[in-house]
Amino acid sequence: MESQTYAIVDLETTGHSSQQGDRIIQIAIVLMKDWEILSTYTTFINPEQRIPYFIQDLTHISEKEVKNAPTFEEKAEEIYEILQDTVFVAHNTDFDLPFLQAEFKRAGLPNWVGKHLDTVELAKILFPTAYSFKLQDLALELGIRLANAHRADDDAAATAYLLKACWHRLLALPLLTLEQLHERSFQLKSNISRLLLDAIHIKRTQQSATSDHHFYYRRLALKQPPNDGEDRQEIIDYPVTFQEKKQLFEKAFQHFEVREDQFKMMDKVWEALLNKEEIMTEASTGIGKTLAYLIPSIIYAKKYHCTMAISTYTSHLLDQLLQEELPKAESILQNKVSAVIVKGMDNYIDLDRFCDLLEVKDVSYDENFTKLQLIVWLQDTETGDLGEVTLTGGGKYFVDKIRRMETTAENRRRKPTFDFYLQTLHACKKADLIITNHAMVLADLNRPDPVFKNVNGWILDEGHQFIQAATNRAEKVFSYSKWKHLFGQLGSSESSGIEHPFYLNLVSSHTMSTRQLTALDEQFKDLTSLFDKSIMAMLRGLPSEKTKKSHHKQSYLLSQLNLQTTVFKEYSYRLNQWLSLANYMTNAYLRYPDELSTKQKVHLADWQYQLNELQVNLAEWDSIFLQQIENDAAWMELDLRNLPGSVHVYKRPAVVEESVAGIFQSFRQTAGIIWASGTLTVPKNPRFIAEQLGLEKTVPLHQFQAPSSYYSGASVYVVEDMPDIQNVSQTVYIESVAEAIVQTVLATNGRCFVLFTSQDMLRKTVDLIQETGTLDDYMLFAQGMSSGSRMRLLKMFQRFERSVLFGTNSFWEGVDVPGDALSAVIVVRLPFSSPEDPYFKARAARITQKGDNSFYKLSLPEAILRFKQGFGRLIRSSEDKGVLIVLDRRIETKSYGKEFTNALPNVPVKKVTLDAMVLELENWYNS
Repeated sequence: MESQTYAIVDLETTGHSSQQGDRIIQIAIVLMKDWEILSTYTTFINPEQRIPYFIQDLTHISEKEVKNAPTFEEKAEEIYEILQDTVFVAHNTDFDLPFLQAEFKRAGLPNWVGKHLDTVELAKILFPTAYSFKLQDLALELGIRLANAHRADDDAAATAYLLKACWHRLLALPLLTLEQLHERSFQLKSNISRLLLDAIHIKRTQQSATSDHHFYYRRLALKQPPNDGEDRQEIIDYPVTFQEKKQLFEKAFQHFEVREDQFKMMDKVWEALLNKEEIMTEASTGIGKTLAYLIPSIIYAKKYHCTMAISTYTSHLLDQLLQEELPKAESILQNKVSAVIVKGMDNYIDLDRFCDLLEVKDVSYDENFTKLQLIVWLQDTETGDLGEVTLTGGGKYFVDKIRRMETTAENRRRKPTFDFYLQTLHACKKADLIITNHAMVLADLNRPDPVFKNVNGWILDEGHQFIQAATNRAEKVFSYSKWKHLFGQLGSSESSGIEHPFYLNLVSSHTMSTRQLTALDEQFKDLTSLFDKSIMAMLRGLPSEKTKKSHHKQSYLLSQLNLQTTVFKEYSYRLNQWLSLANYMTNAYLRYPDELSTKQKVHLADWQYQLNELQVNLAEWDSIFLQQIENDAAWMELDLRNLPGSVHVYKRPAVVEESVAGIFQSFRQTAGIIWASGTLTVPKNPRFIAEQLGLEKTVPLHQFQAPSSYYSGASVYVVEDMPDIQNVSQTVYIESVAEAIVQTVLATNGRCFVLFTSQDMLRKTVDLIQETGTLDDYMLFAQGMSSGSRMRLLKMFQRFERSVLFGTNSFWEGVDVPGDALSAVIVVRLPFSSPEDPYFKARAARITQKGDNSFYKLSLPEAILRFKQGFGRLIRSSEDKGVLIVLDRRIETKSYGKEFTNALPNVPVKKVTLDAMVLELENWYNS
């Protein structure tokens, strides 16, 4: 078989659209054959136009470098000739190839003709768990050298080595996996099928085409599950003295810096576990909190042959714990730790459901692509946790259909021979550590057979977030658009988004009568009509004076609306009847599974999935509109420009302490319980979080502080010539905020977080800065305005040297930007909750009814906690330097202002004018 010659191409351009006049400024072509580089061609191109500054910043290609370079027309024929008889390869061919074709056309040359291969598409399939598929992120993960990202020569070379890494990855896959990929590769956008076929030929000629590390389940190659493991290793005794701890850490880490309070926290955790006590530990940034609870937890689990549970808030923190912190603990203790991550059942794949869906070939690009990713992932995963896969496009909807469910009739009738979720639960029995999240712990409360019933000790990291987790778990949401989408999926027999099980052409003796099918259809049409009437009746009850406001987005407490409960009750009754009939008819088919083809089983399972979704929605409908519970907050949010499509109704408990406290009731006196966090207290109200968690006053609180030297690079500035936020219009205040941001960014050369409490103020401030053009030379990323998730915005912010990130609530905590990537955090307003927020209003009203002051009992302590978290974004290591800038003068003019600065570590707080601050920042930044 003749080997291919690959032309790996990368372009740097003045912008994204050749149609709008953007031009190439650099091109590189790497020729590769037999997976070795033959030659490299690279040249700068004079675009005959200005290069935008952010492109210069991104590529480090200046106008000076291209000034004397040839134009594209001068190089077009040479480039065209190089590409002849090659496979065109690029990291995102959808950009590079059309751009190059447009330039060939402009130069008077015909379209280049040949096969193309996209390494983005290929890498997404072969490395489905990669955090990101950007070239520099993949290069970092795969150990590919990429010294200067966004330079065409370096990018093209890195893409060539990425292609080679993809080839070696193909050869490492089981033959069965390769064959399944090849069968489905013809729907892909680039010519990957030839590459797969080459790999198949090689695998078939090998003496052993199968791997000893895999077993086969319904034509799927799976990784061999780990065995039950060896007996637990004995471990050293707990290091009681300061010197013993110091020696342990020094053996594991070069240049270890002793943190006395870290050792003190270790002792408190150890004592609580031994004495089966419940304690709270607040550890500031810089303590090394995670190791302070991991070391005693591991020693305790191994010494007493029992299992510890560690719970945290987000999946990101779970992964960080397992991948970064646990290896450090193993290194310190010189001992292997058995740890299992446990998540909710619906995080795991239902293998049989997936296998059934694999047999359906006529699917969309997104569904086919997701199947390819999952086929590769399954031969590698040990957990079956779908969260490991980085989904793209429309993959999420497909994955939702293959999540493991307790409730499906299919699972009730057939016990799978292999199940990742049950395997995980089995592994827990012999684990030293079970690592999970707060949501899973909360869910365990209602399980008939709790997962964590035999746990011998608890660490609840980010313990203050347990309140939010409990609130989120109890929250009910009605979404008009979600209901309409679900109706569209179920549809009627003429317009269904899925094929009805009623038309599966089963044996005639088992099918329903035509009369029954027609009745079900007609009832469904009546239900969709009644649904719209119910919602429109609710909207007619909106207070008329509020709809005249200029703001399009509005919120209303349900108590403000004249809801007709009988309408909602009637709809609930009718929908319940319809679901009963639909489930009865579906179960009639399930009684004859042997007479169903695979395709029929798949459609039937789709139908069941949609019915189950509708049942869940109905339960939320009843909870929101028909059940009045004291202390619940219920409200509607909508956009007046999009009615009824934008209607959302929320119901949330105002207090959760009883449910949180109840979870651990059975463990008290039988296991140690340690609540750990960086923010558990506020000045004058040290038990603010403890009260919301429902903890008794007898539960002690221990505080641990990093040495003052840890914060030696930090300062706080209060800008004293800002206007008083309460005495000027929002427009005037925003103008002053914009000016302060611009001056700070220019003084620090970017690398700033700007933290808002309102999306509206964020948007208006960013719009004003963009209108003035004062920061045109910087990349501005704004939450709610720039596309992408919070993590994507953060990644983009870190990528550009001259950049500013504008964020609201979710950026106040949980975001780490170590080192020089962050110079300043600007606090636009003290982070009080909006008094108009319906959830806050419900909680405040409850406090007022008790005769307490809701400002001092709720509003102020919550704002101080967020303020502490905002400061925590700034200094993430003892090497960091940075400034916290407060633009809200209430911090100095109000009696409560001191409580904000008192909540921070001992860092200098300076009250200065904007001009004086800018001068200091310039001197500091340039020093």
